[in-house]
Amino acid sequence: MSDSEDEVSTDKQLKLVLVGDPGTGKSSIIRRYCHQEFSRQYFPTAGVDFFLKRVTIHGNRDATIQLWDVGGSALDGKMLDKYIFGAHVVIYVIDVTNPSSFDNLTHWMQAINSAQGKPASSAIVGNKCDLEHQRVIRIERQQKFATDHGFFSYIVSARTGENISLFFQKVAAEILGVKLSKAEQEEHQPVVRAEIADSHVCVVPEGTTGRRANANGAKSTVCMIQ
Repeated sequence: MSDSEDEVSTDKQLKLVLVGDPGTGKSSIIRRYCHQEFSRQYFPTAGVDFFLKRVTIHGNRDATIQLWDVGGSALDGKMLDKYIFGAHVVIYVIDVTNPSSFDNLTHWMQAINSAQGKPASSAIVGNKCDLEHQRVIRIERQQKFATDHGFFSYIVSARTGENISLFFQKVAAEILGVKLSKAEQEEHQPVVRAEIADSHVCVVPEGTTGRRANANGAKSTVCMIQ
């Protein structure tokens, strides 16, 4: 075993399992987090994919996050209990533009509880928040579902990367029993680029909206939310 392998083996191992309907963006969320990649092409996951991400929590707590990407077809399969065995957190992913992905949460919960018993911890993640104009699942509805079932609730975008790193960092910190400082949370909030119209770039503080014209009166095409 190499020094690096030995070093990784001494880390705290955190198993996070992502489940949900096909097309909700489970694979995209993981690839954005692990590799800073995003593709518009859709390739459904067959069975399960497995990823590793090494992180440092609270400055001095090293951990290796095991990310299990469970294909949507697993809901009707016979392997779900094996995929979620030993999971620290089961993460239910929904597509906020697709109501059926939310409606099927109950079926996923029933299947997981039947296969393994209630997980130690669960979270519901609303993906594709960059498509706000297509949203059909209100944030309040997602939050109520999370509160009713004792879940953590998050909104993310695999396309822009919004809240992805912060979400996983918070989950890891929760498992390890530490609280992230404000500075640590800000460190995992990237600048989000959103296309608007023509050329040039405007910088808009978080929580504000609007467009800025250049000297020729053209609207900016890219807005960087900080």
